[in-house]
Amino acid sequence: MTDLLGKRALVTGGSRGIGAAIALALAKNGADVAISYEASADRALKVVTAIKAMGRSALAVQADAADPEANARLVEDAVAGLGGIDILVNNAGTIRHGNMAEMSLQDVDTILHVNIRGTVLTTRAAIPHLAAGGRIITIGSTRGDRVPFAGVTMYGLSKSAHHSFTRGLARELGPAQVTVNLVQPGPIDTELNLSDAEPADHIRSLVPLGRYGTTEEVAHVVSFLASPASSFVTGSVITVDGGMNA
Repeated sequence: MTDLLGKRALVTGGSRGIGAAIALALAKNGADVAISYEASADRALKVVTAIKAMGRSALAVQADAADPEANARLVEDAVAGLGGIDILVNNAGTIRHGNMAEMSLQDVDTILHVNIRGTVLTTRAAIPHLAAGGRIITIGSTRGDRVPFAGVTMYGLSKSAHHSFTRGLARELGPAQVTVNLVQPGPIDTELNLSDAEPADHIRSLVPLGRYGTTEEVAHVVSFLASPASSFVTGSVITVDGGMNA
């Protein structure tokens, strides 16, 4: 498929896991892609190399999602490198585990600064570059809907903020024909959430489909939302969790 041919995408946190799968899927569908990374320069290079092997333009920009200046520079570098932005995928995020009474202020700030402020500031910088047909897609979490166990209260709080952010922006940008949507992955098999780790059997027991999802399954949903086929979809929350939150 080449329904994104000529489009230019920025995927934050695109050097590994779900972000890398999204970047590769968008390129496979025809888009030129810029990715950001915090520390995984070697992995970012592999993603860029794979995208270029598809015949697409690609670049990687080092940026700490918690740094406001880095967020603005990231968008500027992506625009300069690709000649503009048509699709923004807010994928960069972090998690810290711990009960509220025990969590350090540093951990609280890290979650808020990366998951909320980073998403807001990158989006704010990108909006002036998005013309009619533009797309903003944020990667949230099923924890934004439900928090079924202790230790992820702050993470859940940060991901629930994506709901109002998405819906508010859909109202603001609808007249400009820019769509804004939220994708909420559930248990996805990544190196940070391995399907063969200690709690995996319990988590699988909560999923009607009986398995972890793949990063590609999340990327397929993002590719749809980035494509012309989703032109009447905005302000929506799409959950990709095998039915865990049903």
